[in-house]
Amino acid sequence: MQATPTLDELFNQCQRSALHLEMRDAYGTSSPGYRAWRDGVPFDRTDFDAPWVNLVRSAVVRGVTVRRARVVSEPVSDYIRYEHSATPYANLAGGEQVRWLPRRHASDLALPGNDFWLFDEHLVRFLFQSGDGESAGYEMCDDPAVVKLCLTAFESVWERGVDHAEYNPV
Repeated sequence: MQATPTLDELFNQCQRSALHLEMRDAYGTSSPGYRAWRDGVPFDRTDFDAPWVNLVRSAVVRGVTVRRARVVSEPVSDYIRYEHSATPYANLAGGEQVRWLPRRHASDLALPGNDFWLFDEHLVRFLFQSGDGESAGYEMCDDPAVVKLCLTAFESVWERGVDHAEYNPV
């Protein structure tokens, strides 16, 4: 039996594009970065974000386009405010492109039921979260119909999304 590749392995194997669609208003609220932000405690993001930034940067240097689209409710949750404030350090620093789409502008889009990563337009990694936003596993899928659904959903959100530099979380 072949082991399921880790996210790091998927990034290292990726050749053209890594697309990530996020559709929840909170993730991992037990993370030290979020807790520090919420409590107003200084938090050095350097070591915290370094593994992710380095992984993305190594893919971008190889010519991989890494894009992240976030569908968010407005007014935004505290977690989304935190995420927006962390995006320059945790995402943009590695070379990700990030856009935000207010949920009210997504009502007519066909979106999958779960967040996902789509690698090289042929492999989807669905991400599952518990009700409180903690990680609850993932599932891989290479079914062409599912890949097409995810690619179409991502591109629809991306097209309507607002670039991170111009999005003001309200």
